[in-house]
Amino acid sequence: MSWHKVDFMTHPASKYAPAKPGDPVAAIDTPALVIDLDAMERNLAALAAFAGERGLRLRPHAKTHKSAAIAKLQMAAGAVGVCVQKLSEAEALAERGVPDIYISNEIVDVAKLARVAALAGRVRLSIAVDSRTGIDRLAAALKAQGTQADVFVEIDVGQGRCGIAPSSAGELALRVESHGLRFAGLQAYHGGAQHLRIPAERLAAIEHAAALVRIAQASLAQVGVPCLLVTGAGTGTFELEAASGVWGELQCGSYVFMDRDYADNHLAPRLQGVGHLAFEHALFVKSQVMSVGAAHAVVDAGHKSHAIDSGMPRVWQGAFEFRNGGDEHGILTPVAQEDGRRPPLPNIGDTVWLIPGHCDPTVNLHDWTIGVRGGLAHGVVESIWAVDTRGCLT
Repeated sequence: MSWHKVDFMTHPASKYAPAKPGDPVAAIDTPALVIDLDAMERNLAALAAFAGERGLRLRPHAKTHKSAAIAKLQMAAGAVGVCVQKLSEAEALAERGVPDIYISNEIVDVAKLARVAALAGRVRLSIAVDSRTGIDRLAAALKAQGTQADVFVEIDVGQGRCGIAPSSAGELALRVESHGLRFAGLQAYHGGAQHLRIPAERLAAIEHAAALVRIAQASLAQVGVPCLLVTGAGTGTFELEAASGVWGELQCGSYVFMDRDYADNHLAPRLQGVGHLAFEHALFVKSQVMSVGAAHAVVDAGHKSHAIDSGMPRVWQGAFEFRNGGDEHGILTPVAQEDGRRPPLPNIGDTVWLIPGHCDPTVNLHDWTIGVRGGLAHGVVESIWAVDTRGCLT
């Protein structure tokens, strides 16, 4: 699991890493992106067990962690492979030994599709399509390279982004097969349902999505194409997709780290026979207090170190509100407790741990993740991983 020290020390950017293997947590420079390895591994094991007990395939989304090392840990725990959204992400992970990758997104650019076809000769590759043009261009690229890929037809199940109308699934599946490509099933992901706060709202959204998937399955049956697999689901709704009997593969990503935004979802212990699998926070930004005023403290982690698209980070184990102080600063103000008292401000130099609002873009801001074993208080740096797909936009 650990980064070999020789690899770390010879990496061109190693001199900029905020820690080195064997350092105590206290020695990690700030701001730094830190993984609680014990919590992360429990998250990996919990979802793998959930999927395995139900006979479901697990294909986590690597756009969350952007790390070949973590992708391999997920596969070692039982995942069949990983998802990515961008071709360059797939290429970077393949170069680092990840053998089974699904690009759960459409690619229609001819030059990119030539790269897709080349990549298909090196790993087991899957890709989503939602248009005749995309299918035709993909087929031409694969034929030119003499390679093959699994092809999923994406349907719109409520996201309002990519994907065709479910009733058209059969038509596109026939077009896939007419080119001699392998039709693998349906891509059915409802991203908008992941952060609906009220459990009943999430349930209604996934029930509607399931109904649309069944329309797509009927469309396939009408043209004689079997639906081998429906893939989708996310950290906020995967138990609902699993209970539906429609989805056969889960694409959860954020479960590995569990950011503040997912933790803000209201939980229901049981909702129409569906339980709740809790995940632990495993990704933190380590910061330290750099200034103290009369009623606030300032830490050295501004929004260059954590994404703010889903709101501000949460202070871990501290009664403080985090306010945006700009690129390089975060402002902490005490929160009144039930008895009306406010906690004292921290001192200059004190460590403050932050839970990012949105883990995916937060990881993309960092060159390194620092894996700590033994907890945030007294742990030791075990792993230092480069963020392999940072900036992979194409």
